[in-house]
This record gives sequence, C-alpha cells and structure tokens, in this order.
Amino acid sequence: MVEFPSSAVSTWGGAVVFLNVLLTRLGVPIPAVPVLLFAGSAIAAGTLSFWPVLGAAVLGALMGDGAWFTAGRLYGRKLIAALGRISPAVDSKVDQARALFERFGVPLVSISKFVPGLALITPPLMGTTAVDARIYAAYDFAGALAWAAFWLVGGAAAERQLHMLLDFVKARGGTVIDVLLATALVFLAFRLQQRRRARRRFADAASATAERAAAGGWRRIAPPKVLDARPQAPALEAPCRIPGALALDPHSQEQIDGALRTYDMVIYCICPDSATAFEITQRMRHNGYTRIRALRGGLDAWQRRGFPVEPLAPAGELTGNRAPEAHGEARGAITLRGFAPRSTQGT
Repeated sequence: MVEFPSSAVSTWGGAVVFLNVLLTRLGVPIPAVPVLLFAGSAIAAGTLSFWPVLGAAVLGALMGDGAWFTAGRLYGRKLIAALGRISPAVDSKVDQARALFERFGVPLVSISKFVPGLALITPPLMGTTAVDARIYAAYDFAGALAWAAFWLVGGAAAERQLHMLLDFVKARGGTVIDVLLATALVFLAFRLQQRRRARRRFADAASATAERAAAGGWRRIAPPKVLDARPQAPALEAPCRIPGALALDPHSQEQIDGALRTYDMVIYCICPDSATAFEITQRMRHNGYTRIRALRGGLDAWQRRGFPVEPLAPAGELTGNRAPEAHGEARGAITLRGFAPRSTQGT
C-alpha cells in the first residue's frame, strides 16, 4: 500500500487539484468532485491551505472552459456535432442548454457547472453565439469560484466521514488513489450505459419497423416530406437545409399534429437529440403513423454524403410562425421517418 506523507500532500495537493479540474473541464471522463472533497478534507486537517487550492481549481476550470469557448467560436456548429458523436455526456444536453440559454441568457454559465452534462456543453455552445468573450469570462469566473468553493467547503465539513472512509479502505489494503479510480470508473460506466441504452432503443424501434414493413408489403409511393425541428439559434452558421424542409417547433404540440396530419406520405424530421426524436416518434404513433425510423446524422451526415441542400427560405414561409434556422450546432441530429395514415378521419 502506498502512503502519502503530509509533506507531499501539502506540496503537490494544489497541482493535483489544478490538473484534475483542467482535465475534467476539457472533457476527459474523470470526475473532479471527489478530488475537491478530499482536498477540502485536507484543508480542514491543516495539510492544505484554502486559498491556493481554490485558486488552482478556479484556474483549471477557466483554462478548460476558455479552450472550449475559443474552439466553439472558431469552429461553430461543426464542433458541437463532433462532440455529440464522441462524448456520451453531450448526447441529450445540447437542446436543453440552448433552451435554457434562450430563457435565462448568459447567467446560465454561472450555474452550468452544477449540472452534469450541461457543464461540458455550455462553453463551446456559448462560443457559437454572439456573446462577448469578456461577459462570458466574467460569468464563468463567478460560476467556477462558486462551484470550487462549494465542494471544498463540503469536503471540509465532511472531514470526519471522509477519514472514516479512508480508514476503511486502508484496512483492506487500498489508498485514496483506489477510491478515486473506482469513482472514475463508475462515472465512466454510467455515462457509457446511458449512451448504449439510447442506441438500443432506436435499434429496437428500427428492427420492429422493418419486420412490420416486410409483413405488410409496404412500399414508398411518394417523395418524403422533411420536417426541420432543430432549435432556434442566435447565429446562422450554415444557411442551408435539406430541399423542401418545413420548419417545425418540436415543443409545439399543435404544430406537430397539424404538420403530421397534412401529408399522406413518408415524413422525415431533423431533431436535435434522441429525447426530441423519441417524443415526436411517440406522437406520430399516437396519431396513427407507421414505419417510423430514427436515422442518426441529420443535416451534417446528409452533407457529408454529398446529398443536395438549398438556402433557407424567408421566415415563416413554410409551417407555423417559426423560421427555419440552419444553425446545426445541436450535434449530429436524429432523423425520423414514417408513413402517414390515410386521410379517412376527416383530418
């Protein structure tokens, strides 16, 4: 068993906190909270000093967030889409972050670090907007300061309980490193399980649809109608859409129902995340639609495969009052398609 003398903790404690927080803010799937809690415990025991450790944590958070904010400003929606493909934490957070930002504005940055998943996507998402970098930095500093202080004080308050945990681990041949590694592995396994569950749900839906299609002998008899349900964006970075796309607000029940009842043909919907796709899928099934499939990739995948796109139409031209925006920052989108029911019910 490796023991860490108090002199080593006092010498390297701040550096460990800085590195851990920096890596976490850069997106490495390791939790920062356990390290901050143990650092707070060491502060209460007199091994570490509060202000240097707090400064190290805030500096690490600001550097990581600043890197993502700069990347978002340079690469825009392409970066958000790439994050959605490689990070399980981003899967269903883009639309949530966008909705919260539109409602509360930049102060959202101050509280985002307390929300799992939202903490990672907020800096690059803010970078894709027209928010002034100085205003963002001020709110990010306030949020990082509150976040780090909260967990350090929490660790100091729970010093006795944390020492009891370490004594329990040491009695069985372990160290604090083992506790931190176990916590990181559990955290990573949880995130991966979330992603695997979402993929399995869409795979099962696609398999069931294929079986029904084979049994019923269905065939497509008309071109698809595209429903573009991406969220509103403050900046238009990709002024294009799939040809013939109809702008649709996925949060408006009346607009979804009206648009889906209009066409007796295959319908596609470009949605920001699996939660929105699942919601619209359920509504389509409730209204009698069949052969509903979820196709991952959306507009980005459409363009990568060389399919045609067209410029955005003027606001309100197609469906409802919502203009079709083309800011595809909401990661690799979900596409739904399904056959509409025959218009025999007077709709």
